[in-house]
Amino acid sequence: MKASSSPPLKLRNYTADDEEAAIELWRRTWQQAYPRIDFTERVPWWRERWRNELVPVARIVVAEMDGILEGFVTVDPKSGYLDQIVVAPEFWGSNVALMLLDAGKRISPALLELLVNKDNARAIAFYEKNGFSYVGEDVNPVSGRPVNRMRWRP
Repeated sequence: MKASSSPPLKLRNYTADDEEAAIELWRRTWQQAYPRIDFTERVPWWRERWRNELVPVARIVVAEMDGILEGFVTVDPKSGYLDQIVVAPEFWGSNVALMLLDAGKRISPALLELLVNKDNARAIAFYEKNGFSYVGEDVNPVSGRPVNRMRWRP
């Protein structure tokens, strides 16, 4: 019998028990993407936003492998707003982001909208490759950074 090389990645709905792992994954991933910004100091703000703004309104799907959270997506099913798609840095370039994006499209099958930092060329290319269109410029209301507004419709 051949040994399995690695356990499969599974998608499932977020539970309250995932909170610490999701917050740490957010911190670690954004720190890798923007090393000049101290995301550790932003964790209390993020925890507050996670608990009060995202968890109450968004459907959250997590990707896990062997019991370890490797990514998540948050989508407001009423507005179609995709606030976060976070993938552990060691899975960048894999199919984890696509799996999470597909889960987001299932949550809001008529429309997804998001803001993406203008300087995040890899994310912009990913969204364009997966059917999103540029629909305008904006400023992130939290960070003040310039962002592209992007939209997907089937």
